[in-house]
Amino acid sequence: MKEVRYEPPQWMLRFFKWFCRPELHKYLEGDLLELFDLNIEQKGLRKARWKFTLEVIKLFRKDIIKPVDGTQKLNNYGMVKNHLKVSVRSMLRKKTFTLLNVLGLGIGIASCLMILIFVQNELSYDTYNSKYDQTYRVLQRFGGEIATSPEDQLPVSEYQVWGNAPVAGAMMDFFPEVEHVFRFTSDFDWLVEYNGNRFQEKGICFADSTLYQVFEWDWIAGDPKTALTRPGTIILSAAMAEKYFGNENPIGEQMTMDGDEKYEVTAVYEIPPNSHFDYPAFMSMTSFINMRPQIFENWGYVDFYTYFTLRENTSIASMETRIPEFLKQRYDEISWYHLRFEALADAYLNSDAKRQPGPVGNSSNIYLFISVAIFILVIACINFMNLSTARSMERAKEVAIRKTIGSRKSALVVQFLMEATLMTSIAASLALVLVIVGFPYLELLVGKSLTVSGLLQPVNYVLFVVGVLILGLLTGSYPAFVISNFKAVTVLKGSFKSSKNGVWLRKGLVVLQFSLSVILLVGTTVVANQLNYLRSYDKGYDSEQVLVIDYGWDNKVQRNLKVIKSALAEHPSVQAISASRATPGDFFPGAGTSIASKNGEMLGFSPALYEIDEDFIPTYQMEMVAGRNFDRRFPADSATSLIVNEAAAKLYGYEDPKEIVGKKFSQWGREGQVIGVVKNFNYLSLHQEVEPMTLRYSTKWTTSMLSMRLNSQDFQETLAELEGIWNGLAPHYPFVSRFNDQNFNRQYETDARFGNVFSIFSGLAIFVACLGLFGLTIFSTAQRAKEIGVRKVLGASVQKIVALLSYDFIKLYLLSLVMAIPASYWVMDQWLDGFAYRISMGWGVFVVAALVTFFVSMITMSLKTIGAALANPTKSLRDE
Repeated sequence: MKEVRYEPPQWMLRFFKWFCRPELHKYLEGDLLELFDLNIEQKGLRKARWKFTLEVIKLFRKDIIKPVDGTQKLNNYGMVKNHLKVSVRSMLRKKTFTLLNVLGLGIGIASCLMILIFVQNELSYDTYNSKYDQTYRVLQRFGGEIATSPEDQLPVSEYQVWGNAPVAGAMMDFFPEVEHVFRFTSDFDWLVEYNGNRFQEKGICFADSTLYQVFEWDWIAGDPKTALTRPGTIILSAAMAEKYFGNENPIGEQMTMDGDEKYEVTAVYEIPPNSHFDYPAFMSMTSFINMRPQIFENWGYVDFYTYFTLRENTSIASMETRIPEFLKQRYDEISWYHLRFEALADAYLNSDAKRQPGPVGNSSNIYLFISVAIFILVIACINFMNLSTARSMERAKEVAIRKTIGSRKSALVVQFLMEATLMTSIAASLALVLVIVGFPYLELLVGKSLTVSGLLQPVNYVLFVVGVLILGLLTGSYPAFVISNFKAVTVLKGSFKSSKNGVWLRKGLVVLQFSLSVILLVGTTVVANQLNYLRSYDKGYDSEQVLVIDYGWDNKVQRNLKVIKSALAEHPSVQAISASRATPGDFFPGAGTSIASKNGEMLGFSPALYEIDEDFIPTYQMEMVAGRNFDRRFPADSATSLIVNEAAAKLYGYEDPKEIVGKKFSQWGREGQVIGVVKNFNYLSLHQEVEPMTLRYSTKWTTSMLSMRLNSQDFQETLAELEGIWNGLAPHYPFVSRFNDQNFNRQYETDARFGNVFSIFSGLAIFVACLGLFGLTIFSTAQRAKEIGVRKVLGASVQKIVALLSYDFIKLYLLSLVMAIPASYWVMDQWLDGFAYRISMGWGVFVVAALVTFFVSMITMSLKTIGAALANPTKSLRDE
């Protein structure tokens, strides 16, 4: 029988032969094979091969590895070592140059990384869903022309995310592409109580039990599949669960909602921070169905957000082509109802649909931030290249001597590239430290918890290292390929001068650097002016010193509303008081409303609805432009009267507001006449134009807030006294109050944060530019030291010498303005287009930016030029 011969892994044998010294290979390989045979007998073939591999790896050490490619490679290693030594010595010899470059590049790279973290966070919204690309939501519109094809659809800004309940089930029946549908209502304030702890909670909704099928949140406790299937159940966010239950398990506990309704806690969830909506609790939709079943068949009742996922290998485009068929087949009688679909991917950054369920980002801001990051990095790179070209005269002698003693051009190129890469690597290390230190401040600045998990991937580490190497090669390219090309004979004869190309390159880079700085400063000024404009804009009412008490629809308060209102009105600081369903800046509903047109036809739309009493318009000091306000002297106002704003009058075809007064209306079961037109007031953010609105008289059961105009010198004392009155009349409900202007301005918090972030990074960019300018001034004054000495000896004043040294920079600065002004105007005009109410960029913005940049540059240069002008001329002329 033939003996079976087992062999070790051949690739390991080849690897061992490749790295082992030839004089050792024969003996060591024999030992390895003997050990392999022994291991087969004792441990088996599989383990023997593993042991063989392990032994080969153990032999991969210094004493056994052969010199690769022999002597030449060893010389290359020596050259690399020599290049490193020379690079380090050069950096240490010119400490100022090194410091300016490392600091500038470090700040530049750190700023880019921080902006990248922020931008990555903005772009990551909702990507935690594995079906991110298959998830859509329904946009709805009420009124206007019917679209007969997807191409005829009106823009998304004409739709709202908020819609009716029946569309979800109808879509499941009609579109086989739909896999799961999930609905939730708009949020309300609820009085929540558990074990004696009682709070008014904002943002609690009713939600379908299919939540877990569409959104993949983290479920901390409970079963998401059954959590919302039964009536009387509620699921809590982790924060809310901790607030009421601490470390106890809340599952199965009963919470009291609005004083008398019991809800069982069935699950605890955590919504990822990069979700486009975030609510503290959801109650089961079946609870809502039991309370008001009729609205789930009503296509005119608007209170629901609808999301759905598609089955695999299905197309949203195919669904959109069948929307007209869907509407015609299912609900042809509702001629004013329209819908379209919007991808989840567009929900946060690219949607301008109305009635968003949460805050939205701004893609224009993302582009601006990316531009700032690129600007900062470009400015930092320009610094490096400018300082390198400025040093070219100094290094010319070094190059000439190296060439004279036999150094090749390629070796010089490697030397300069290695020096640049080493400096870039040090700057990158500094940048990482700055990012780690500055990250908590960045979170504070942007007002949110940033997720960096997407960045902490191996591929990003590789990209970072490659990026640093590319940056090093890029910044070192000029000194490497231009300085190394200097002719040794010319330099050593002393007749060498900086080339025209080098001078022009340096001047061009300075112009570009100035231009970028001016653009950033113009941007910062425009952003600040626009935010100030929003804060000071006349909104059509006076919201200052208006205190709002939110009692969240509480029945007991509503029952005693007249008494409470009268008691609060008696306080000497209360000038006026009114009850309403909403106040400017708060949630408000829309209402299907028909008003007679000029030809008597009843036109139907769904404008916003404010339910108010007769004191609301005087309390907020709004202006009536036609007709009259609600009046206690006309009891019929409570049932048959309607007030509209100017935008609503125009929507129904009346350019002159007076013409709509007296026209018939029909709204939510009420019929009567329009009695007045209130002047347009901004109840929404100034990002949007004033939308059509109707105001109707509220009953005490449809109010949830009291607004009080105060006249007080001591608001803390006044608030304490009002709280005392409230607690005496409504002890069961907490005193929840806020000032209306502060509440309204919350809509601009995102804009304010954007302005702060933009200003800080723009300031950093200008600081980096100043570092480069300072460095250039140092080398410029050093090169002209003898000229300065001669001029001083001949009687030139300090002012004249400073002006002489600054003259070249001023010319470059003026040229940069020619480039920067039109570019900055175009960029910021695009950004301002995102606001319905915006400033116009006058010349003042550019003049201010130009002057600030000029003075900052002059101050930076003066730090060195004045010192040069004051220096003793004998020092610079000693060698002559």
